[in-house]
Amino acid sequence: MNDKLLDIKDLTIEFVTDDEVVSAVNGLDMELNKGETIGLVGETGAGKTTSALGIMGLVPNPPGKIKRGSIKFEGVDLLSLSEEEMRKIRGSKISMIFQDPMTSLNPVMTVGEQIAEVIEIHEKVNKEEAFEKAKEMLELVGIPGGRANDFPHQFSGGMKQRVVIAIALACNPELLIADEPTTALDVTIQAQVLDLMNELKEKFKTAMILITHDLGVVAQACDKVAIMYAGEIVEAGTLLDIFENPKHPYTHGLFGSIPSLDEECDRLKPIQGLMPDPTNLPTGCKFHPRCPHATELCSRQQPQITEVTPGHKVRCLICEGLVKEEEEKK
Repeated sequence: MNDKLLDIKDLTIEFVTDDEVVSAVNGLDMELNKGETIGLVGETGAGKTTSALGIMGLVPNPPGKIKRGSIKFEGVDLLSLSEEEMRKIRGSKISMIFQDPMTSLNPVMTVGEQIAEVIEIHEKVNKEEAFEKAKEMLELVGIPGGRANDFPHQFSGGMKQRVVIAIALACNPELLIADEPTTALDVTIQAQVLDLMNELKEKFKTAMILITHDLGVVAQACDKVAIMYAGEIVEAGTLLDIFENPKHPYTHGLFGSIPSLDEECDRLKPIQGLMPDPTNLPTGCKFHPRCPHATELCSRQQPQITEVTPGHKVRCLICEGLVKEEEEKK
């Protein structure tokens, strides 16, 4: 039995304007099995949201363009489907929770109508039945069904996010993409929303891609982790692989930027420098200008994916052993 739900190979997305080409996603490879949650982690500008929009078929065109690659969902390449075929998949088989609940809801429709709209489009039910199911979905996310006739402005930020989750899960999708679902919320509400998402994921047996900056959120919600930098996955593995045995210098940098409860330190160790300009990416390893271990070879040679232990993959010349060989030659 094949448990593989999503298989992305060499996904490359560019934004082309008259003046420049923005290389947003550069040869992304990612796999996800049924019922698993993968955390997609990286700084702002790493290409996380663009990758999610690529899966959903929502890359704005123009100027966005999927240059090459494949996105196989249940064995079918989504990039080969027409817009009409993708519409049938969006909402029913793949859903997305967008970054800001404040702008994800239509201010002139009641929340019940917005949930019912998704159900009506994808399931063979009339308006009344769809609205009743919308009430059930609100109850499921902890909001009284009687509030289905309220408008978004009558809800707090945390409740709006619950409504957005209800819309995303209304048709019981097999894959849920959550784009920083807790960023706009305060810490206590963040914890509630994460707990709710974990409960619903277990209830519906839904696979999830969780896009976040927060490694604490990843530790709480994910089975696998993919660290993204400059449009590439630089390290991927199980939660234990990444948290207990990180290999890539960028992953070490991310952990070094987090306060530790076990160690006393006067200052954190942030990663020096900034994310590279996507219109002018560095040659060789894209992280080399910021890497404390970079050698001259790193600026010339593009690293390949190395499997350091089964399932734990790293894109780094140090792990390939090439840097050591180069130094021995000298």
